[in-house]
Amino acid sequence: MKNNRQSILNLSVVVFLLLMMGCQKKLNESIESKEKINVLWLVAEDLGPYIPPFGDSTIKTPHLSRLAAEGVRYNNVFSVSGVCSPSRAALATGMYPSSIGAHHMRTLYQQPAAKKMGIINYEVVLPAEVKMVSEILRENGYYTTNNAKEDYQFFPSQMAWDESSNYAHWQNRPIGKPFYSMFSFMVTHESSLWNPVGKIHDLEVFPPAREMKSWWKQFENKFLPLVDEDLPVVIPPYLPNTDKVVNDVRRMYSNISRMDDHVGNILTQLEEDDLLENTIIVWFTDHGGPLPRQKRLLYDAGLQVPMIVRYPNKFRSGEIDNRLISFVDFAPTLLSMTEIKPPEYMQGLAFEGKFKVADERKFIHAAADRFDETYDMIRAVRDKRFKYLKNFQPQKPYYLPLAYREKMASMQELLRLNLIDSLNEEQALWFRKTKPNEELFDTHADPHELNNLAEDPQFSGILSELRRECETWMHDVSDMGHIPEQELINTFWPDKIQPLTANPVLNVENGELQITCQTEGASIGYKRLQDLKEGLGWQIYTAPIGVDQEEPILVIAHRIGFAPSDTLQWN
Repeated sequence: MKNNRQSILNLSVVVFLLLMMGCQKKLNESIESKEKINVLWLVAEDLGPYIPPFGDSTIKTPHLSRLAAEGVRYNNVFSVSGVCSPSRAALATGMYPSSIGAHHMRTLYQQPAAKKMGIINYEVVLPAEVKMVSEILRENGYYTTNNAKEDYQFFPSQMAWDESSNYAHWQNRPIGKPFYSMFSFMVTHESSLWNPVGKIHDLEVFPPAREMKSWWKQFENKFLPLVDEDLPVVIPPYLPNTDKVVNDVRRMYSNISRMDDHVGNILTQLEEDDLLENTIIVWFTDHGGPLPRQKRLLYDAGLQVPMIVRYPNKFRSGEIDNRLISFVDFAPTLLSMTEIKPPEYMQGLAFEGKFKVADERKFIHAAADRFDETYDMIRAVRDKRFKYLKNFQPQKPYYLPLAYREKMASMQELLRLNLIDSLNEEQALWFRKTKPNEELFDTHADPHELNNLAEDPQFSGILSELRRECETWMHDVSDMGHIPEQELINTFWPDKIQPLTANPVLNVENGELQITCQTEGASIGYKRLQDLKEGLGWQIYTAPIGVDQEEPILVIAHRIGFAPSDTLQWN
């Protein structure tokens, strides 16, 4: 009997190994075939790991749960900031926001209180060699679409996307072209908590491209009721358990439920287009949760994001990956997944794909600086267990007034209870009049980061290690946090005047149009009449273009942070 059981066990192992080899073979065949792999990014706003695949069973998310069952769950993924614009700058470039001057929230559209302080709307000027990852994909034959949020601290290059609008979709691409498409879900955004019956943010259901314009009209001025008005919810210990706070938390989960429906809609489109098994699907969120003491802060509640990746043919399905991953790793990994070598300037590490790095990341890093009208400077370093915070302005209180956030009912409730001294010890921590120079948290024993261990001799070794890592990282990336913002603006825009990309120079030799631009780092684009008729974006100029004397060609140049050049026409 024992021998029979052993034989059955051995046979089971053999069958399992053969199945795994088959899955790997299918994935390799998909990636290595002449048909390039597609990549789809699905990005939710303002959301921590509050879904069943990551251990929170408050609501059901059937589509994300399916995605997790067929894919890989990444448990240790962290944004570089607790807010969207700096985070998206990292996603788009593979660089830390504080290394390129994109660390203040935000630069393009100042809140009224920030304008009163004299902060102008400005664009970050990227180093000359830096391009958005979507433009690099376009240069390598991909059709790239964004639907529809941008907000990178700079306006994208004219050549960054084939389409970037509410109507952008992979279905609009020329037949046979591989695609990289990004869809953002605004329904989970912080503002949905204080505007629960306002207009739907942007597009949320994303119908097929051919139906979008007619579909959008029916949703104008539609209101969003709670999915479940009696939903039992758990309130984190740093928030008071009052009706207003409970209602905001219920609203958060209600919005997650809607977001899950939208994910399902897109997955259905992908399957109907017979693209599911030739597409890598990446679902994640742009930073942590929307609630007070989550968004904008460098605690895990503001930085940690859930991420699910579904590979073709369900490769690695059901796996849990516990490696540390930072948002700066996303751009190089996207390129690596599409077999494009990441450029040397990218500060992130490819964690999957052809150019995956051999060594695991030991630390993640993050920064907090100006948020709308309030200045602070905090840097964070985290390993798999401990979080270190360096407060560069300890004389300031931790909570800084922010008009935008104070529209939230739970934030108003916190302020009311603090004013009458009715918060408990954990809830009152955020309202301390000053901050310690350093903070250290054991995120395993203290997941809400309420007990500062920086003064505990037992943890002096880990404190010293993370302190050194923070100093090393800031030096290595040339952190710009100490540069006054007005000085930084003048670095980008001398005398606060936006520089202009030089007009391209056109020259025809041997029947080919040659185009150059004197502005270092500028990308050049062109359009033929046929491109205009087909609604295509600017084509990226990489080599001389064969010309027809009767067909005009439009030409433009653009360096990110500069104003685009004039649009020229060659006849």
